[in-house]
Amino acid sequence: MIRHVKSFEISSEGVEELRFLLHGPVGAGKSSIINTIKTVFEGHHYINCLTASALTGDSFTTKFEKFTIGQFAFYDVMGLEQGEYRGVHLDDIVSAVKGHVPEDYIFKPNAAIDKYNTQYINEPTLNDQIHCLVSVIPADKIAMIDDDVIEKMKKIRKAASDIGVPQVLFMTRVDQVCTMTQRDITKIYQSRKIKEKMMECSNRLGVVMNCIFPVKNYSDDNNPNEKLNCLMLEALTQIVRAANAYVKKNYMKNISMNE
Repeated sequence: MIRHVKSFEISSEGVEELRFLLHGPVGAGKSSIINTIKTVFEGHHYINCLTASALTGDSFTTKFEKFTIGQFAFYDVMGLEQGEYRGVHLDDIVSAVKGHVPEDYIFKPNAAIDKYNTQYINEPTLNDQIHCLVSVIPADKIAMIDDDVIEKMKKIRKAASDIGVPQVLFMTRVDQVCTMTQRDITKIYQSRKIKEKMMECSNRLGVVMNCIFPVKNYSDDNNPNEKLNCLMLEALTQIVRAANAYVKKNYMKNISMNE
């Protein structure tokens, strides 16, 4: 599975890398997903992307930071929070999806980037845009996520849908809601509790069930875990295919428009 993903060839010659943006509430596990994917690829435990504290509820991510893994680029953003001036501004995420936000841009919760900002990318190319939007929700906290945060996520998804960007949902912390899964991660799709949590995610965010992927991140256990790796690789393979299909479609559309 690792060889297949590493050797994946992007369908469009003009696209340098497939770009993924992870968004969700503070502490959902966005940064941990990037750390886990990097760990799977490099074969040893990797910690570079700082994660939010479950105790303080504060997001360590303050800028639009890129993490390159092979021919894939993962972008981390500040977590969404309740209130208009807390957490990342939803308009910033929408702008990032459309390709208007430059790498390492520092987010300002009280002022979204706009065309008057000198860092704003006025005419983004396919290489500037996000090719797949990944929503991240913790399985053990779905019911506790504030309605305001859910509404922000829905608006971001709607904006992505309007321009045809594919979307999936990674449901993290699955081992915290199911004892069977905690004992054996390979039983995840046999778990009634996990299915219930997936349905809860679907109902709250409007994501279809076949676009929801339950995953587990490396956290307390630093030792390589082949079962955990396979689960993450399955989810990664799906988003890579979705992003590649989007890139191929839009690349061909751009060619036809220029002829």
